[in-house]
Amino acid sequence: MLEKLKEEVYAANRRLVSSGLVVLTWGNASGYDPESGLVVIKPSGVGYDVMKPSDMVVVGLDGKVVEGTLNPSSDTPTHLEFYRNFKGVKGAVHTHSTEATAWAQACREIPCYGTTHADQFHGSVPVTRFLTPQEVEEAYELNTGKVIVELFRDREPLAQPGVLVAGHAPFTWGVTPAKAVDNAIALEAMARMARLTEQLGCRTALPAHIGEKHYMRKHGPNAYYGQKA
Repeated sequence: MLEKLKEEVYAANRRLVSSGLVVLTWGNASGYDPESGLVVIKPSGVGYDVMKPSDMVVVGLDGKVVEGTLNPSSDTPTHLEFYRNFKGVKGAVHTHSTEATAWAQACREIPCYGTTHADQFHGSVPVTRFLTPQEVEEAYELNTGKVIVELFRDREPLAQPGVLVAGHAPFTWGVTPAKAVDNAIALEAMARMARLTEQLGCRTALPAHIGEKHYMRKHGPNAYYGQKA
């Protein structure tokens, strides 16, 4: 079942390690098949060096395991909340990458200080509120997803394909699992650049007209970056 998507999700998880975004088992990637309404996700706590594509777990949007002998990632409810609410999102990633996690722990959004950031994200990278004690107690991972969706009520998820969960770490997403990994890599680089920019004494945001130009030339309706399909 969903063998191609299992391969894609497996490759996405392995790439998190090779890109330096994950140590130990601190992260996961998933993929969504809208035709079947099923999600493929990394098994919980299984080492990246030993897992296989066949170890990927298939779950429904209700969280019930459809196929697989291993427990799905403990972050599965968060991923499912993205797929239920973010139109066009078919891949999601969670890491504890050092630079982005530092901003999450500081409870600070990542401002857009330059065009490298603007090429990838439309505006700053937002940070959620803290979960309440009740939200943590009743359904921690599900409510983590809910506070992210709450934050994006008036935002376009594919234009701002990532978030910092306050005190926790980043999540990213995209139109495929591979694109979600790309966005996680970009987010980590943006976080580091922003930190270094502030260490140099600058907290001046990139002028909006320059940021808009850089984002739209890659992602807008008249984008001209790259090659035509």
